[in-house]
Amino acid sequence: MAGMCGEVITFQLGNYANYVGAHWWNLQEAGRSHNSTNGQNSEISSDVLFRRGVTLSGQETYTPRLILVDVKGDLSSLSHQSSLYEDKETRHSTPAWKGNLTTHKEESSTKEQHGKEKRDSFTDEDTGVRTKKEVSGPDYKRKRLRQEANVNSWSDFLRTQLHPKSVCAVSPCHQSGGPEGLESFSQGEALLRESYLDEIEDDLHFFTEECDYLQGFQILCDLHSGFSGVGAKVAELLHDEFPRRGIMSWGTLPVNSERDQNKDMYRLMNCILGLVRISSQSSLFCPMSLNSSLGRKHGPPIVLPHLSYNAEAYYQSSALLAATLDTLTLPYRKPSSIHSMLHLADTLNFCERKVVSASTSFPFPLGPYDSLADALMPHMTSAPWISMSGCGIEDNSFSNSVVLRGISKEQQSSYLPAGTKPVSALHVCDTGEDILRGYLNMLYPKTSSISHVLQDMCRLGPTFPQLFSPYVTKEGFTLHEPMNTLTDVVSVPVLATLQTATALHHSLCELYDDIKKVDIRRWPSFFTSGLEHEEFNEAMQDLRSLAQCYREGDRTEDESD
Repeated sequence: MAGMCGEVITFQLGNYANYVGAHWWNLQEAGRSHNSTNGQNSEISSDVLFRRGVTLSGQETYTPRLILVDVKGDLSSLSHQSSLYEDKETRHSTPAWKGNLTTHKEESSTKEQHGKEKRDSFTDEDTGVRTKKEVSGPDYKRKRLRQEANVNSWSDFLRTQLHPKSVCAVSPCHQSGGPEGLESFSQGEALLRESYLDEIEDDLHFFTEECDYLQGFQILCDLHSGFSGVGAKVAELLHDEFPRRGIMSWGTLPVNSERDQNKDMYRLMNCILGLVRISSQSSLFCPMSLNSSLGRKHGPPIVLPHLSYNAEAYYQSSALLAATLDTLTLPYRKPSSIHSMLHLADTLNFCERKVVSASTSFPFPLGPYDSLADALMPHMTSAPWISMSGCGIEDNSFSNSVVLRGISKEQQSSYLPAGTKPVSALHVCDTGEDILRGYLNMLYPKTSSISHVLQDMCRLGPTFPQLFSPYVTKEGFTLHEPMNTLTDVVSVPVLATLQTATALHHSLCELYDDIKKVDIRRWPSFFTSGLEHEEFNEAMQDLRSLAQCYREGDRTEDESD
């Protein structure tokens, strides 16, 4: 049993979702490795996400409770059948057959060999995780750029070993989606229903049957492609088979500045259907993107202070989403937390507000000698976080879940000399939890909020892209003056929030208005796999009704209740 919270099984559905997932698992490995190397007790329970096993040869394993789905061509160097559980002695032993034998030896594929070389290139020679000495200069920068340039798939930098039951490689070429992948929501639904549902169910039961106390599921799913239909079917399956378990769904949307009317329309319709269908079967649903809008007019990518990144590079943008996701999910991954996945959902989703928005401050602006109260002082009138759900500025909220990590015990208190007048009410708080709670009460005085403060930093690991400005130190602290020598940032403090924000009203209405302006009959190919126009129109009305749940007027009514 994984502490009081219990186990969580993760689904990753689609290419971009698997990019996010690869970074996510690498972050888990980095955190575990750091704590093991330094003999530290973690505030995070790895057993919530990972399972212990034993191979046929007696080797102990520690692998994610994960089921990932992607097109075969996008798996790149990752073998569909993991070699982790192969028994070499059994494989090479003499068979019972007494007749003549012919041996055929299959060499490792070029892709798999190249993939291993790419993953090995991220391993530091000194520690296997991250160098202890500071690295600087143009040579190291060129090395990092070469490493990133060699990444052609998320499997090229995934460092976590997977169980054979974790990988489901689909072939959509026999569907109307064509060999390039799943283009529409209905293609994804049909593909899973007709060809892969039994395999997914078999893998799911393998993981669930060994859980002592299953608290729920995480679904990372691409919204922009036909994998939104795959996500809808998976959410439906989980909702029907495990009605008393939590389902946290995260809809991933990459940044793409290319303007193509047909692709834009497919993206829009997939997003609408995925959002409506998946959220209806989930405890909570959160879109995640570096786009500044979810609609057809995406606007410029969001700007994060002290970061410089290529928003259209999957390897870079997915890392930022993964770090945010890693922090957002901490409440139900703490070993002794009373905030299970269902508790978190119940706190946020009252009045049918199942769609939430995510925001982050990455890195959280904290100086090496600042107290938490000092760090929050410049943000007393507006929050330091930025939306990662295409919602823009979030002025008001019905409910919040806020997690702040990377604040040491010393920084959680303000040590004032005797007779010194406190700078603010936050400076007289005794604990970091009290400081953050008081800060949220100032920003959202009539909003229900839950908050967590952890000392554990977000450990980045060797595969995390170095996107930081010269103002960020190796430990992730923010300086007022740039450093003369750039160093490899190994950890950062992070502030992340989930909110039922009133800004969602505008975002959801924007989606509805965008689709209302066009005649969907101009794209008949979108409806070739069983989806009827009436079904799509119903989804549009459901989207409109959902948007009304986030009106500012409803917030006033909630407060009066």
